[in-house]
Amino acid sequence: MATTLQNLPERALKAIAPAATADEPYLAIYMNDQLALGVVWREIARRSQKSNQATELGAALERVATAIAEDIVTFENIMQRIGIPKNNAKPVLAMAGERFGRLKLNGHLRGYSPLSRFQELDILVMGIANKVTLWENLRDHAGLGARLPDIDFGELIERAHGQRTQLEPFHAQAGRAALGADARPASAYTSSM
Repeated sequence: MATTLQNLPERALKAIAPAATADEPYLAIYMNDQLALGVVWREIARRSQKSNQATELGAALERVATAIAEDIVTFENIMQRIGIPKNNAKPVLAMAGERFGRLKLNGHLRGYSPLSRFQELDILVMGIANKVTLWENLRDHAGLGARLPDIDFGELIERAHGQRTQLEPFHAQAGRAALGADARPASAYTSSM
């Protein structure tokens, strides 16, 4: 007979699936998944910053990485205040996945490539857009705006918009450099037929 979550002793269940024992299990699962994603974005921002040190992009990435780390602390505080148990395995697995993802081909046998820069910025820009949605979901759909009136979700949303605004010019430039728009004449994109 297969073991189900309902058959596990509560202590074992808390160890392997803490969200399942929460008062709001779906919210707990959602928040733990989002925490893991935040950790991945923080690590990508830090790695990208190191690869772009002593540049304007590196400075922007340093500011964004610091802001993402602060957002994670805020997020963990929110989880703790509403009684959501933290699943420590998810962020660790997410970080391992991010590090494994570094092994993918980037167009160079060794080192950093224009594609590496673009993909890192692409992931960060998408992640920050997701963070806007996250704050809106927590405020509106989970009702945390009313439950935690001292948390300024509007400010958190604006902060995320600011992070994205800092990266967008570099993202566009890296995209053109990696994907070729800067190197090809406009006629290369039109058909001669």
